[in-house]
Amino acid sequence: MKLSKYFDLEEFLVSESAARLGIDNRPASGIHLKLERLAETMDEVRELLGHPVIITSGYRSEALNRAIGGVKTSDHIKGLAADFICPRFGPPAVVCQAIQDSPIQFRQLINEFNKWTHIAIPLSAEDTGRQVLSTFTPGVYVPGLPVRA
Repeated sequence: MKLSKYFDLEEFLVSESAARLGIDNRPASGIHLKLERLAETMDEVRELLGHPVIITSGYRSEALNRAIGGVKTSDHIKGLAADFICPRFGPPAVVCQAIQDSPIQFRQLINEFNKWTHIAIPLSAEDTGRQVLSTFTPGVYVPGLPVRA
């Protein structure tokens, strides 16, 4: 099922952990519209970066989120967040900087361990926050995009 110009629903649902653990990762009712909005934002990211992006984690069922140790309030459960890489553009810190400097609307942008980028979309048009964080140690988040060797 096509969600947007560049993304299919399956790209936001595929999970090696779910397959390995036998967990159903199909979205709950009401999630499809949020995933469409997320895919449209990811279209903007792809066009900004000029290269395909690879979704490494999109929607997570509550069972999958529990199994991988995700936080109970994860935006992934709500269909509002994706983790991704864009190796042809550059490392996550560079990807985050490009998105931060763009007009793309996001609620949260995180450089996660300099391995992938996490983006969460706004809950509504009134939700205009643009929180930018980095984490290099599990559970420890720092504001901004500090340079790390």
